[in-house]
Amino acid sequence: MEISLEQSYAAALPELSVPWRAEVPPRPELVWLNEELARELGYSPAWLRGEEGLSLLTGQIEGTTAQVYAGHQFGSPNPQLGDGRAVLLGDLVDTRGRRRDLHLKGAGRTPFARGGDGKAPLGPMLREAVIGEWLHALGVPTTRALAVLSTGERIAPRQGVTPEPGALLVRVAASHLRVGTFEHATWNLDPEVRERLVEYTIRRHHPGADGPLGLLEAVTRSQAELVAQWMLAGFVHGVMNTDNMALSGEGIDYGPCAVLDVHRRGAVFSSIDRGGRYAYGNQPGIALWNLSRFAETLVPLIGGDPNLAIDQATAVLEQFEGWYLDAYARGLSRKLGVVGDRGTVLALGEELFALLEQEQVDHTGFFRMLGEGEAAGLFFELEPYALWAGRRDALPRAEEPMGRANPLYIPRNVHLESALRASHLGDLEPVRELLDAVSAPFERQEGLEHLEGPGDGGDGFMTFCGT
Repeated sequence: MEISLEQSYAAALPELSVPWRAEVPPRPELVWLNEELARELGYSPAWLRGEEGLSLLTGQIEGTTAQVYAGHQFGSPNPQLGDGRAVLLGDLVDTRGRRRDLHLKGAGRTPFARGGDGKAPLGPMLREAVIGEWLHALGVPTTRALAVLSTGERIAPRQGVTPEPGALLVRVAASHLRVGTFEHATWNLDPEVRERLVEYTIRRHHPGADGPLGLLEAVTRSQAELVAQWMLAGFVHGVMNTDNMALSGEGIDYGPCAVLDVHRRGAVFSSIDRGGRYAYGNQPGIALWNLSRFAETLVPLIGGDPNLAIDQATAVLEQFEGWYLDAYARGLSRKLGVVGDRGTVLALGEELFALLEQEQVDHTGFFRMLGEGEAAGLFFELEPYALWAGRRDALPRAEEPMGRANPLYIPRNVHLESALRASHLGDLEPVRELLDAVSAPFERQEGLEHLEGPGDGGDGFMTFCGT
């Protein structure tokens, strides 16, 4: 059974990628296969486990490319980034009629590699798989892992001196078009190429958009929805550079990401974010900053008076806050189990999160216990919480059960890190167990009680970029 991959991106925009083949891994072996996603793409899991499937999953096929893009990293422009250790295998139309990319990470050095060996360690590849499956189970737009493979080699460590097991991640995405793709085209290529890029992006993701301005509006709306869902889930992306903002509206590139245990607006978990630029509470503002960089690439293509084009783009960006607050209030209403207008719900949420931070209450645990009628036990000072609860109880109740909006299982930092460490020692059972839990996050599962809370030793938790 062979499903031919197309190369629609390279065909439409040859200026933005180069033909490139993944290195041959010495002893590839499947660590985890996402069978549900495989069938969704039209692949038989049994075929993917066979010789031909392994060739696909390790990039040993014709037509693969490495993409080039630029980006603002921690606010500073970098004119050329790109797939430094990855190749685009191609794209296909899945069983639901959606065009999707298959992308291979850890594939070895490419022309866009920046001093590294092009390899990836097993832990970060499994991290991306776990985070993607959890967000997908919550209904958050996200890239997902089709497979994680070990390569049979030891590679240079991210920390210390002990070599780590090498790995490959096969990622499925609506596409790999990024804000950074447009930045590279704007900084390096002719207007004709940029116009083709606009047309391709609209056709691929936002077919109802009318030209560059319509594209800006569609991307801005989708990012407002995405970041609102991240905030409600207590998810901290950790590295929201413009090259990590996908124009499809999906989350992408889960490197130094983490989740809130204790609710903290200033929570930072990434070792490379020393100034806290990408802290939990900064994510909506950073999304707008990235969208402003995107708008700058589109202004020359809007046409007419340049000053008018700037005003039109600015008018779109000024709507981001409203779209974000609408999405956030809708989601917060579901989590609180109430019905109310936006202002009422947002005020209730603002008061609640101040209480959670003041009392150092677990973000996820609070909402779960609220639905179970046991949240009061989380607070030392009962009176402020009781006053808040009274205001919440005065609102009409939502029909949807709160348990469908508030997960029990999330990829807790301590549990995920422990599972990844075990995988490096050859024990894959903990990460498989965690994958099972977060893939069905709302229903209590027998034997997984130890994954319900934050665990011990999470204070000062830090992630290290390995993807």
